[in-house]
Order: sequence, then C-alpha cells, then structure tokens
Amino acid sequence: MGGGSAVVRVLRDRTAGRCLAGVVVSGFGTSAMWLTAGIWVKSLTGSNSLAALTVCAMWAPVLAGPALGALADRMDRKVLLVRGNLVMACLLVPLVLVDSGRTVWLLFAVLALYGAIGVVLDAAEAALVAGTVPASLLADFNGLRMTANEGMKLVAPLAGAGLYVRFGGPAVALSAAATCALAALVLARLPVMSPPRGPAPAGSWRDELTAGVRRIRASAVLRPLVTAGAVTMLLAGVNGAVTFAYVDEVLGRAPAYAGVLYAVQGAGSVAVGVLAGPLLRRLPQRVFAAGGIALFALGVGARTVEPDAVALGASAAIGFGLPCVLVAAMTAVQRETPDAVLGCTAATAGSLMTAPNAVALALGAGLVAVVDVRVLTASAGAAGVLAAVALAAGARLRRGAPGAVDPATGPAASGPGAGPASPQP
Repeated sequence: MGGGSAVVRVLRDRTAGRCLAGVVVSGFGTSAMWLTAGIWVKSLTGSNSLAALTVCAMWAPVLAGPALGALADRMDRKVLLVRGNLVMACLLVPLVLVDSGRTVWLLFAVLALYGAIGVVLDAAEAALVAGTVPASLLADFNGLRMTANEGMKLVAPLAGAGLYVRFGGPAVALSAAATCALAALVLARLPVMSPPRGPAPAGSWRDELTAGVRRIRASAVLRPLVTAGAVTMLLAGVNGAVTFAYVDEVLGRAPAYAGVLYAVQGAGSVAVGVLAGPLLRRLPQRVFAAGGIALFALGVGARTVEPDAVALGASAAIGFGLPCVLVAAMTAVQRETPDAVLGCTAATAGSLMTAPNAVALALGAGLVAVVDVRVLTASAGAAGVLAAVALAAGARLRRGAPGAVDPATGPAASGPGAGPASPQP
C-alpha cells in the first residue's frame, strides 16, 4: 500500500485525523515562536548568547520527561490535551508586555513553561492514540505526524519572521496563542470516551517516575530501538553544530546557504513521513530503523566533499533517514507498553532520544573550533554506519531465535483498541 493510501486511511479514522489536525494547527504556532523568539531577544538585547538560549528554554523541559509524562498516566488524556492547549494559549498572551531588555525574562519563563506543557501533551497524545487508533494505523499516524511537524518547520518560521518584521513580537505571540486555542477546539471534538484513570500504582513516587526507564530497559523490543535513536540523535547534534562551518569551509558559501540545506533536509523528512507506515508494514522495525540510520550516516559522511549536488543530496538523505528510527521507536512504544504507564514511557523514550541532541549541539560547537569539519562529519558518518549495522545484526539474530515474532506484524499489532502487547521475551 502506497503513501497516498496511508494518508487516506489515517484521515478517515476520526480520532487519528483530528489528532493530526491538532498537531498541524498547534505546530504552526510553535514553529513560528521557535524562530521568532530568538529574533525578538536579539533585537531587544543585542546578545547572540541570549538569543540562542531561547531554544534551550524550550528544549530544557525534555530532560524532565519521565516526571512530566507521568501526568498523562494519572489524568484523562483528552481533557489534558484540550486544557493543556488552552493553558499554552493563555501563557502566550502576557508576552505583549515584552518590549525591552528588562522584560525579556518574561519571554524565557513563558518559553520554559510552554516547553514543559508540550512534553506532557506529547505523552498524552501518544497514549491516547495508542489506545483508540487501530494498531495497524499507528505507524502511518506517527509517520504523518512527522510529516506535519516537518512541514510546519518549513513554512511557519518564515511566516513568523514576516509577521515579526511587520508587526513585532507581540503579534507573533498572539497568533501562536490563537493556534493553541484552535487546536484545543479541534481536540475537544475527538470522538473519545476515555476510561477513568486508575489509582496511582503501588510504590514510591520514585518508582512511578522511573517506570518508563525500567519498562524500556526490560524490553528486548524497545531497548535497542531507543538506544539506536539516542545514538542517532547524538550524531545529528554533531552534524547540526557543524553546519555553518561546513557551508563556509567545505562549500565556500555564504552562511545563508545553510537555509537552502535545511529546506532540502526538511523536504526529505516530509517525504519519509508519508512512506513510513507502508514501509513498516513490509519491513521489521529494526531493519526499517537501521536502513534510515545508514542513509542518515551516508548523508553526514558525504559532507566531506565540495560539489553542491552532493551537498543537496546529502541534506535530502539526512532528512529522509533521520526520522526513521524515531518513528519506529515511538510506534514500538505504543504497541509494547501497557496503558497504565504508556504516558510515562513515551515521555521517557522521547527524553532519552532527544536529550543527546542538545548535548551534542553544545559539544559540537566546541569541537568545530579545534577539529577540521571534514574529520567531524566523517567520524559521525562512520559511527552512524556502525550503529546501523549493529541494529540490523540484532534484528537478524532476533528473527533467528526460536519462537521469535516480529513486533511489526505479530500479536502486538493484531487489532484496534486491544491495548499494547507485553514486550517480547
């Protein structure tokens, strides 16, 4: 079944289609704020460092993913999605007061809270979708969600920058607030009757917060996929950190050319999102993820040579390959995790896979000052190939084990509403 059919199947499912619509609407405002916040701070303070910290403010709450995700296991997930978006809308309104360097602190505070609520909402959405959307559509939904997010990153920052230039930062904040309110309205119409959340599990609060980590570590399905995702995002952070040095020192281009490469990379991510579902129905999860990591690694390694055609092809390969392991891992989390700890596990997996990216961005920024960019890209590419080989080798060993069942086609994907299966032994 092709990518176009996958889109139709997801959109025909009322829950999946409306969840996806909510992602598109709220994602537009989030992506617009992501770029505009840095421009806003730079214009008010003149500080490049403070401008860069706006991204950190939105990313930092990811580190608290296990704790924030646990909220999605204690509350009605539909209600949480609706109210969370309304709270985000309300948070953005006070940003109309940010008009000088003395009030920039308010912008940072709002961005941090905005990022924290986003972590909770992502966990709630993953859990709600896993429990209400047919299991056969999970990979399609996650792929299209990736397409929606990446598509918004291509158009929303430009729209936000244009709005900022014409009307200023408060106009961008109010437009982002409007998208959150609209997303809440869309999600309020989800045809979902959530069962009441059960009592808190026995044990200490520490046990509850570490439930996701323990679930991933104990699962022969989730552990290698999440580990591979973390390694890949670490390498992606190094690649991102050296992008401007690559444009300057290898391609001999102006810094603005990085925008062209990012656009091509985004287009690759949009394309793979449409194809992820059909590919995951034909390939084991590890093979699909390993193939994506290998393609990503080859793209990064190709950034050691000069021709523009290679640069554009490498960016497309990076954009196409990088999301594969993320989609495969999140789909596996939804299929393999009991509903009672699904929010915590989804948030934990997200934290484990995205935190290395932030670390590598900082590390790469320091390394690029002392190490030739070609050495960094070649090393990152080689490490990615090794990660892909290790993941694929593990898939072959697993298929060869007595009584092994491929999680992409086995009982865990047997039907809608049955709840995720237990991890394979």
